[in-house]
Amino acid sequence: MAQALQQARETTLSLFDCFAAAGMDAAPRVPQLRTINPPLWELGHTAWFAEWFILREATSSHPADANGHCLLTKGDDWFDATRVPHRSRWTLDLPSAGGVKTYCYEVLDRVQDKLTREPNTDEALYPYRLALAYEDMRGEALLYALQTLGLAAPVYAAAQEQQMFAPSEIGFPGGTIQLGSKSGAGFVFDNERQAHSFHVAPFRMDSTLVTNTQYADFVTDGGYDQRQFWSNAGADWLMRQERSAPRYWQRDGAQWRTTRFGRPSTLAGAEPVRHVNLYEAQAYCAWAGRRLPTEAEWEYAALSGHPAFRWGQLWEWTGSPFEPYPDFKADRYVEYSEPWFHTHQVLRGASFATPSRFGSAKFRHFQLPERDDLFAGFRTCAWPG
Repeated sequence: MAQALQQARETTLSLFDCFAAAGMDAAPRVPQLRTINPPLWELGHTAWFAEWFILREATSSHPADANGHCLLTKGDDWFDATRVPHRSRWTLDLPSAGGVKTYCYEVLDRVQDKLTREPNTDEALYPYRLALAYEDMRGEALLYALQTLGLAAPVYAAAQEQQMFAPSEIGFPGGTIQLGSKSGAGFVFDNERQAHSFHVAPFRMDSTLVTNTQYADFVTDGGYDQRQFWSNAGADWLMRQERSAPRYWQRDGAQWRTTRFGRPSTLAGAEPVRHVNLYEAQAYCAWAGRRLPTEAEWEYAALSGHPAFRWGQLWEWTGSPFEPYPDFKADRYVEYSEPWFHTHQVLRGASFATPSRFGSAKFRHFQLPERDDLFAGFRTCAWPG
């Protein structure tokens, strides 16, 4: 745990330095986009989150449920996301980058010291696991922001190539599975509880994600111009975008090019398509006479042990809205799940930017359907019959 917390903080700081190197670490130089935060705020907020739940032993995210005061005099006013609306994060009088980094180091030092005195129990380690998982997610969000702003990423992310596998279709017999996680299974977020039996009917699913070449066929066939392939919400989104191909795709004669962390490159046809949103994934499926898998089907396949089923390169859109499992109860981080039920969509898997310690076939990622800044793609299922 101590090593993981140290590594996560080093990653966060290295990602922040990418913005600083480009002169885009402070809010005035960062465009106000719904999908990103000012990097300096993001850095301070990540350290504040660990201080709140570990050092101040908060029992919830409510202001009255933490002990003591923030190490920074105005830390709660600056970095508590429940008190600072997204649009306000560009107007805060934050400390300098050096001051926020010093705060990050101080929090980590105190967290590591406190960890040495904790008993090795799930209850005692819960806040540490929560803070670690949260920092891993914030790190991936910083990579999204680097891609969105066209900035260089650290070598481990910029040089990442997606593996290519021969596509095939797998038939699964179906059956009853335990959807969700049981008590004692280690750290999980609240939306993954409670484990419950769920019947999955027989289904056929792609072994790999839809590739750039496959998606390019949809684009070439006028898929973005044919209303019948798009849901009502998807058509509304498309009209606002005036888009005819995925985000970052540019036509270059007979081939497609893309941009990865500010660097143009030729689109690799056999790689999984990425930076597509739910509406684009659904439209492709409609065009191909296929559908997205449900999250239960995806979990069934991922845990089946089938050697041809590959996952973990990109988050994968599913056909399931983000809804609570039976007997849902919010954990200490109250705002993590409950406010987003029924408005967001479930993604499963992981991406190249997801630390391996965070990857789980049961983890429920969730995002708004229009998000196309994610490192996300999709696979398809056959309709029954």
